[in-house]
Amino acid sequence: MKFRQTDAPPAAAAKASFSTSTAYRLEHDPRLPSQKKAPRGRRRPDPLGDLFDAEVVPMLRAAPGVRAVAIFDEMLRRHPEIGASVRRTLERRVRSWRALYGEEQEVVFRQAHEPGRLGLSDFTCMGDANVTVAGVLLDHRLYHFRLAYSGFEHAHVVLGGESFVALAEGLQNALWALGGAPQEHRTDSLSAAFRNLDRTAQDDLTRRYDELCAHYRMTPTRNNVGVAHENGAIEGPHGHLKRAIADALLMRGSRDFDDLATYRRFIDEIVSRHNARHAKRIDVERAALRPLPDRRTCDYEEVVVRVTSSGGFTLRKVFYTVPSRLIGHQLRVRLYDERLDVFIGGTPLMTLARGRAHPSGKHDHVVDYHHVITSLRRKPMALLSLVYRDRLFPREAYRRTFEALCEQLPDRRACRVMVELLALAHDRGCEGELADVLAADLAAGRLPDVPALQQRFAPDPARLPNVVVQLVPLTAYEGLLEGTRTGDAA
Repeated sequence: MKFRQTDAPPAAAAKASFSTSTAYRLEHDPRLPSQKKAPRGRRRPDPLGDLFDAEVVPMLRAAPGVRAVAIFDEMLRRHPEIGASVRRTLERRVRSWRALYGEEQEVVFRQAHEPGRLGLSDFTCMGDANVTVAGVLLDHRLYHFRLAYSGFEHAHVVLGGESFVALAEGLQNALWALGGAPQEHRTDSLSAAFRNLDRTAQDDLTRRYDELCAHYRMTPTRNNVGVAHENGAIEGPHGHLKRAIADALLMRGSRDFDDLATYRRFIDEIVSRHNARHAKRIDVERAALRPLPDRRTCDYEEVVVRVTSSGGFTLRKVFYTVPSRLIGHQLRVRLYDERLDVFIGGTPLMTLARGRAHPSGKHDHVVDYHHVITSLRRKPMALLSLVYRDRLFPREAYRRTFEALCEQLPDRRACRVMVELLALAHDRGCEGELADVLAADLAAGRLPDVPALQQRFAPDPARLPNVVVQLVPLTAYEGLLEGTRTGDAA
């Protein structure tokens, strides 16, 4: 058409690589051939007829969120004659109607992240991984930290639920591994950590979280409740990390680990490989991070408990045993994610493994037979109906031995024999060796012979040191006193 402004149709057509006949045709009708075709009409009758406008549209207006399949079921109930083959037709009509007349949807605004500005924390459940430690299913979560700009990640295995202790420990581990702190730290609403807390405890948790961020000069922020995409810079990587762990477990060929430390090293290796792929961006962001303080802040919760006459204390629906000499004393307990550090005043006493209450709310017990064996020897029948009896046995062989004793001996005799076995393990420090002997006796169908075991695990007289004490004559002390007096006179 540009050439036609100056040239005749044949010349303009030649310059535009058209034929002359095409040029004259366009002179009379400039429409394209596809524009001249009449629209194709319906080849079969509309299966919905007037039902869509008469019945479906009012449903969509009255309940905008209703699913198309629910509308389909309702239409079949009202009009069985339309048949099941119209489902896809109905779904397409509903989708088209919503595109033209439906409600406005929420828009996700993509963000441009700056180096060193935003770090995010969240927890993700690992129940689907089916990881076991020493053959026992590990109920755990992962604390997940990520920098929004570079993609630096850190993961920490959490044995309990979402709590401030788990958040504080995981966050500080991530920051010290990174070597700096971002300007802003974002979490979700922490609803799991606040659950079942009264108002005072919630305010205390908020205060401790604010103090934690202030220690690293980070501004604490939270996304709105129920709006997960506001934490999208870490919600999406949750899935990537869990899929990477699942693939690594498949290639490993086993989901069982010898101990918790081995599993944690396994997770650290996966995360380290991810960070190595983003090393250049991480180095760029590391230069923009704020320097770390001189020391870490506390990543534990401190609680004061009193030891009861039961020889222990109850904390978070878990009963812990301690040496009986502490009955009546107040103890200061530092509560970590996987352990308890126990103090009396400022003196450290011991470290206990942390227990967890059952999901049903039932109390649990963390029992060390060394703490109660002295009293149990004086009251052996207490073992028969002891509340925490199953947790008292240090190994499976001891529990099975007690069951065999109860089956073949009177209750009093069975309890006395079992207590003597525990006392032997306590006194002689032979818990593992004695367990092997008990397991062999069970396999042979024999009951343990306590006197023989006491003789077997008694100290060997030949190995006992021969200690000779040389008594100093008393006159030697007189000489020391005279030397002291001479020094004073000088």
